[in-house]
Amino acid sequence: MTGSRDKTHLLGYSSLMEPQFISLSDLHRFTLAEGVSAQALFGERAMLNLVELAPDALVSRHSHPHEQLGVVLRGELTLVVAGHSRLLREMDAFTLPGELEHQAQAGPEGALVLDVFQPVREDYRAAAAAD
Repeated sequence: MTGSRDKTHLLGYSSLMEPQFISLSDLHRFTLAEGVSAQALFGERAMLNLVELAPDALVSRHSHPHEQLGVVLRGELTLVVAGHSRLLREMDAFTLPGELEHQAQAGPEGALVLDVFQPVREDYRAAAAAD
């Protein structure tokens, strides 16, 4: 055997992408909104996005076609979804289907949130590669 089939057989995975091992703190930081920055790790069909929000920073109402899951790692985040407000604290998590309008605001101490998007947000890939 040759090519990717050979690699699949030998390494035990079927992906065309190589495994990655990286410290999130080494990833390029890019701006999402005023007081909101992110560091993204991209897979083939999904991505992680570590988002740092300054105290009271706002991610204005928006939607995207991507499914989004998230967990608050530090601080507090108020998430407004379909007109309903939810206060999320450390280790609280959420899931949002694509196309659903939502907004987020950090609490008075700011917040650190880990998001997962599927599929990959190409706009974030471009922003992460800029500079």
